[in-house]
Formats: sequence, C-alpha cells, structure tokens
Amino acid sequence: MLKSCFRSIFHLGLKEFAGVFRDPLLMGLIVYSFSLGIYISANAKPDSLHNAAIAVVDEDRSPLSRRITDAFQRPMFAKVVQISRNETDPEMDKGRYTFVLVIPPDFQKDLIAGRKAEIQLNVDATRMSQAFTGANYIQQIIEEETAHYTKKRPEPSAAELVMRNSFNPNLQQFRFASVVQLISSITLLAVILTGAALIREREHGTLEHLLVLPLNSFEIMAAKVWAMGVLVLVAAGLSHYLVIGIFMKVPMAGSRLLFTAGMALYLFAVTSIGIFLACVAENMPQLGILLILVLMPMEMLSGGMTPLESMPELLQKVMLISPETQFVSFCQGVLYRGAGIKAVWQEMLSLFLIGSALFAGALFRFRRSVT
Repeated sequence: MLKSCFRSIFHLGLKEFAGVFRDPLLMGLIVYSFSLGIYISANAKPDSLHNAAIAVVDEDRSPLSRRITDAFQRPMFAKVVQISRNETDPEMDKGRYTFVLVIPPDFQKDLIAGRKAEIQLNVDATRMSQAFTGANYIQQIIEEETAHYTKKRPEPSAAELVMRNSFNPNLQQFRFASVVQLISSITLLAVILTGAALIREREHGTLEHLLVLPLNSFEIMAAKVWAMGVLVLVAAGLSHYLVIGIFMKVPMAGSRLLFTAGMALYLFAVTSIGIFLACVAENMPQLGILLILVLMPMEMLSGGMTPLESMPELLQKVMLISPETQFVSFCQGVLYRGAGIKAVWQEMLSLFLIGSALFAGALFRFRRSVT
C-alpha cells in the first residue's frame, strides 16, 4: 500500500515537471528570476553611494580648494563639474546634481590663520539613499584633506573607536543583496509554481480526472509539492553556485550541503502555502492578488530588508511563525558566518514544524475544496 502511494506521488510529480517544461513563460520566469533578476537586484545599490552627481563652486581658487575638489573620485562620485554660485539653485532645481559644494573666498587663508572657515554643502534630499550617505562621505573627505594640507591632526578623543568589519570586510552591498534576492526568488517561484499548477488543473478540468482515479487528495497534493520543490531547489542551487558564486564572485562561508538541506525544508513550507492559496483562489487573477497580500509582508518583515531587531517587539514575535523569517536567519548564519549544524539547528527545526503545520492546513483545505 505504501509502495503504491509513493509510486503514484512520483509519477504525478513527473507529470508536473512536464507541464512546467511545456510552458515557455514559466520557464522564462524561472531562468530570469535566478539569473538576470538576481544580478540586477544585487547591483542596483539603493543604499550605497555610487556615481553621485556633484558640482563645486570654487570661489577660493587655492591649492587647498583644488585638493578638496580632486578628492571626489569614482566610483562613489561622478566627475566633478565646476559651476558658478548663480548656477547653484537653478541646477539643483533641475535635479542635475545631488551635491553642490560651495568653497568661499579666502577659505585657505582663514584656515591657515586659525580663523573659522566654513564650507557650504547643498544636498538634494529627494534622493534620500545617496543624500544621507554622501553627506557623511563628503564631510569626512573635507576633514581629511584639510588636516593633511595644514599638517594638523584631529584632536584625540577620550575613547578611540577601532572598527573591524566581519563577514563583509569591504562593505560590498551586492554580497548581501544577492542572497536576499535569491531568497525572494525562491519564495516567489515556489508559491507561484505550486499554486499555478493546482489552478491550471482546475481550469483545464483535469483535477476531476485525477479524482476519479484510484488517487487520494494527499497523493495529488504531495506530488505537486515535491515536484515544484525539487524544480526550485535545483534552479536555486545552480543560481547560487553559478550566478552568485562564480559570476558575481560572492564567497560562501558555510557548507553547501547544509544550505541545500535548509533550503529543502523551506521549500516544503512555502510550496504548502502555494497549495493553500490556490485552494482559496478560484482563478489565476485571484491567486495573483493573494500573492501580493501574503508575500509582500513576508518579505518586508522577514529580516532580509530590515533587521528583525529594529521592528516592534510584538511584530518580532509574530514574524517568528513565518518560514521566511527562519530561512533568512538560517541563510545569514550559513552563507555569511560559516555556521554549522549546531548553530542553525533551531531554525531548521522551526522550518520543519512550520512546514508540517502549513502542509496539514493546506491538505485540509484541499480536501474541502475537492469534495
């Protein structure tokens, strides 16, 4: 009996593979999501300073002002443009420059004489991601250049801060963003493929054909879960190895086998979500609306975009029941910090328990929808 059940689940899963491979749009979505989609998202750099447009109003025309101007180099800043003071407001109103630095007359003379010297920095704060980061960079550059030119060192403070960047010493954002996008693609594709597979059966009338066969609802649902889970698992594994590892040269600190095992547990959970949503929705448009309502909060509050600790305490506790929250914590430990099974077993156990609960709930809903 058990052998016959596994045989039925296996062959039904092969049917699901054939259905996906015959659909060019789904295949294109899978290829794009795990290749170009990850590369574009990882290199968008929304929170880092890259090629920021800057102009300088140099009214001092001194060696120090030229030294400060030359310090703004690529890739953080675009080529510095010299403009006049009268052009400052019109050019910023047009949005041509994010930063306009105004160096007043006698700036070098006042600084050497020990008098107070000020530099004006105009910032286009509508470009929030670059405005905040760039203003700090510019302030640091000006302080360093003036200190070197005047041969003065900043006064020592009572406490000296020594900073060491762990796990990402060069502070390269794409190393973090690529994995976050990979998790997002895994979640999205697993739910879409599983939910679409069930709705496609219902719309084509083949679900009723399966029900008249010597098959039960558990076998039908389990076949869709394992088939779509394996498909996404293989695609995500190749993406992490080829796109993220080889092409983007993002190193992996932990065990690939452990990462694959955790990903399999996560797929067990999210494919069950896809089945549940497909049972609630009556057609593909309704499934799309439900995906927006479910997946967006999961991704935004999982800890991938914003640290979980920065959220309200009640929300932190609620999000612990989300499989994506557990998977994000698992990936950060394995991929970034090189954690072993002893460090991430709790996340793996949570994924299994959450997945089991979701599978049971989806199975209950599926049985009700076909009876």
